[in-house]
Amino acid sequence: MQTRWPPYAWVCFSMCVGVMGTALASPLYPLYQQAWGLQPSHITQIFVAYMFGALASLLFLGRLTDRFGFVAVLRAGLILMTLGVLASTVAWNVPSFALGRVVIGVASGLITTSASVGMTRLNNRGDLQRAAATTSLTIAFGFGLGPVVGGLIAQWLPWPLVTAYIPSLGLGLLAVYALYQVRIAEPAELASTQARALHWRDFMPTITLPERRFARHYALGGMCAFCAFGMFSLFASLAPSFMQRMVPWHGPAVSGLSIGVILFLSAGFQYLARPRPTKGSAILGFACLVACNLLLLVNSFAGSALLFALSVIATAAGHGLCNLAGMSIVNKVSTPATRTGLLSTYLVVGYLGTIVPILGLGWLSDHIGITEALVAYCIVMGVLAGWLCWMCTRTPTLPMPKH
Repeated sequence: MQTRWPPYAWVCFSMCVGVMGTALASPLYPLYQQAWGLQPSHITQIFVAYMFGALASLLFLGRLTDRFGFVAVLRAGLILMTLGVLASTVAWNVPSFALGRVVIGVASGLITTSASVGMTRLNNRGDLQRAAATTSLTIAFGFGLGPVVGGLIAQWLPWPLVTAYIPSLGLGLLAVYALYQVRIAEPAELASTQARALHWRDFMPTITLPERRFARHYALGGMCAFCAFGMFSLFASLAPSFMQRMVPWHGPAVSGLSIGVILFLSAGFQYLARPRPTKGSAILGFACLVACNLLLLVNSFAGSALLFALSVIATAAGHGLCNLAGMSIVNKVSTPATRTGLLSTYLVVGYLGTIVPILGLGWLSDHIGITEALVAYCIVMGVLAGWLCWMCTRTPTLPMPKH
């Protein structure tokens, strides 16, 4: 196995498989809603349970990659992810399903940080822009693969709330096996770190910030993640609910494909935008997020399949360009010693962008209806993205670091 694929390829594969299980349940939510009699707020709470797990992982376990090396943490994250997917497969009610989602969230935090560090470290060319693009592209592709596979299986195979998870389980086991076969050298200084006994301080919440001269750039990078995660979570949590008013086709396959298309296109936009300056990617990304919110707002009343398709494309472009810009900023303002911490803090901001707006959307949906709540959501997120776009135009270009 080691001779066929280099370690870098197996780390990319492991990240893709690891994040595949995170969004897999999105097209299944209407089936859970029908089986368990759930309200829209219940769906958003289940969706956010995963985010709380990921947030806790980033805050309390963010140092583990520096402590044990990215390979060991990536293996542990994949094992935990497989267990979380298995728990989702056998879930019988909301609490048991939410528990599985929390486990998946914790695993996602471990996988994302460790694999991102590994892909940057194994990048032989030393091109940080390329490393950021590859990392962000792999995450987007893995996230998109989950709902597409899950939705297609749930549409046509029996026992959809069980069979939809089988591919993720199988690939997860393969990734764990592969990482035990390949040999990846860790930095020499890691040996002395591993020899030190674990201390409770190793599990204290950690928020790493960049040098003061990079504070504004890093803040805008974090808000790239906040807005991109927030818009994607709108589709990943409640798309099956509001899509019924916008498109003539329904079912897990349709919602799964719409979520997957966003992420596949996002990966494509990131690939095409790799040569672009980071500042230009951020400006264009925020502008696309303004456009997607405007299109969804208008389509809440028009109910046009064409406008919905345009909103999906705009969301994908905004998601891809903002994630590419955010990851590039993290790589540019960090040093090898601070990269893990700054990446964890960046992802914390991104997950907050998923948790806070979506919880508000779910609460509003129960009280004023899904259409009115969607209108309010689009107005708030659109104004925020527009303001951030303007702030990017007034921010000096970030130079490429020498480290």
